[in-house]
Amino acid sequence: MDGPRRRDRKAPEPPGRFAYEGLERAIHEKARLGIMTSLVAHPQGLLFSDLKALCALTDGNLNRHLQVLREAGLVEIWKGTSKNRPQTLCRLTVDGRARFLQYLNELERVVSDAAEAANAASGRAGREAISQDFLEGLSPA
Repeated sequence: MDGPRRRDRKAPEPPGRFAYEGLERAIHEKARLGIMTSLVAHPQGLLFSDLKALCALTDGNLNRHLQVLREAGLVEIWKGTSKNRPQTLCRLTVDGRARFLQYLNELERVVSDAAEAANAASGRAGREAISQDFLEGLSPA
């Protein structure tokens, strides 16, 4: 009886299968993800005030997140004046754009893997209940 069951089971996932190494920490924070998305949609760049409004951030928050992204080589910042007022232009670097697009591809893989796993699990829910023998001796954390 064990023969057919073994053939039906999927092989174990390879180590690191769900590590998603392409998700860069510098981008993955919510505010920075919003900044990067805003800038990829505006290749010519955005003024600091416009970027601040689009991402619903304070001056200080936006400054700090831009500093992290700049140090990672993802964005560049240009300062100047217009009508005697200081202006700051933020835009993606060429490398930053390429890395962000790679990040999005990896994020799509995460979403696809999660949807596939959820669909597979819902199809098995009634058939593969955890055995009571396994649960004995365990308690909720």
